[in-house]
Amino acid sequence: MPASGERDEVSATEVRSSITEGGLVRPLFQLAWPVVVIQLLQVAYNVADTVWLGRLSADAVGALSLAFPLVFLTISVAGGFTTAGAILVAQHTGAGGEASAGRAAGQTVSFVGIVSIALGLVGFVLTDWMLGLLPSSAATAAQVVPLAGQYMSVYFLGMPFLFGFFVFASLMRGYGDTQTPMRVMAISVALNVVLDPVLIFGWFGAPAMGIQGAAIATVFSRGVASAMGFYVLFGTSVGPAISARDLVPDLSVIADLLRLGIPTSLEQSMSAAAMLSLTAMVVTFAPPVVAAYGLGNRLVSLVFLPAMGLGQATNTMVGQNLGARLPDRAERAVYLAGLTAGGVLLVAAVVAAAFPQPIVGVFMATGTPEAARTVHFGAEYLRIRSVEFVFIGFMQVLLGAYRGAGNTKTALAFSVLTLWIARVPLVYWLSFVVGLGPAGIWWGMAAGNVIGAIGAGLWFTRGTWKEAVVDVGPRGDVAAAED
Repeated sequence: MPASGERDEVSATEVRSSITEGGLVRPLFQLAWPVVVIQLLQVAYNVADTVWLGRLSADAVGALSLAFPLVFLTISVAGGFTTAGAILVAQHTGAGGEASAGRAAGQTVSFVGIVSIALGLVGFVLTDWMLGLLPSSAATAAQVVPLAGQYMSVYFLGMPFLFGFFVFASLMRGYGDTQTPMRVMAISVALNVVLDPVLIFGWFGAPAMGIQGAAIATVFSRGVASAMGFYVLFGTSVGPAISARDLVPDLSVIADLLRLGIPTSLEQSMSAAAMLSLTAMVVTFAPPVVAAYGLGNRLVSLVFLPAMGLGQATNTMVGQNLGARLPDRAERAVYLAGLTAGGVLLVAAVVAAAFPQPIVGVFMATGTPEAARTVHFGAEYLRIRSVEFVFIGFMQVLLGAYRGAGNTKTALAFSVLTLWIARVPLVYWLSFVVGLGPAGIWWGMAAGNVIGAIGAGLWFTRGTWKEAVVDVGPRGDVAAAED
């Protein structure tokens, strides 16, 4: 095995040459396809829970619909800092600073670790209070809310295990390696799929824990993924070279994480808050509508996987190429990714619009009138939201480009436009003022993404995003640039 310094120099050169030199198609898709698989595996966590809990009861599926936005709101506070770490690692690597990339990675690990522990404890203590903020029908309050509380309490206690993998995957992606996190994720998902029915229904002598069993299975599986990820970062020659001293707080790097991460945390928090606002409106309807909303969200997240993968690949491509002072190459990568995402999602939109009921029916048994109504509303959701698929494809790529360039405030601005200027007001107006009911929710959600994507695309053509946030230092190493 080569010495550490030799390994660092060789691996960094390989990463930079594949992303910052030669054709664009190969490195873009080499980065994107494992991210798509990772996102698919991420959805598999939720789908596995949904499928098995759907066999348990429609109320259990509805509980996931309530729990997810509240959990996501808490996770998003720390999630922005994992994105900031990926931005710094990507631009440092592109600029030739292996030592600086390792320092940024180490600071991200220690900083996000502390934040995730604090947030997990706060979330656990405030679970009942957060659920109490949601207006709900009498049936939902009696049948669904207590189940959501059981799920959330376990999830919050396991939050450090969840964030361990998030940090590992983000740092490796910034470095240019998306295949290693994919392999780790595959093992974790396989474990979750096996544990879900065992803990939910009490198979093989295990206690039947219902919805809490689904949460325990996810947290345990994530913990295994986190342990494997940290072994890769600290115990192998794969990824950014992190030394023990890189974990000691460095105020200059923490300042960069805060500068880049706070807008992204706000963006993700506002996304979670918008989702929470939508959920607050949804829960005023009957439980089948609540269940259809949660089921539809999971199906749409599955459809958007190619765009999400290309968006995250664009993040790395833009970050490393701007770090290497190749802005035109970064721009060409964005156009290539955007056209590809739009084309793939056009096909998905046609399929979703043509066959919504069979697609939804795969994930929900129709043996009871309540389940049949859930499938009806879920099919309506999928058919209406198919009109936005192409636009969300472009949007994911453009946001990835802005984040990769370090323009996290720009990404925040367009999230505000999409969610709070367009989506939430339109959902309320169409559903409750115009009187479209559940259909108004689906139409408002679709319109918000269309408006946001058009705005982000027009801003992109100005070209003002093509500035790196790192500068080449006196020995070829890298330091953070001033705003």
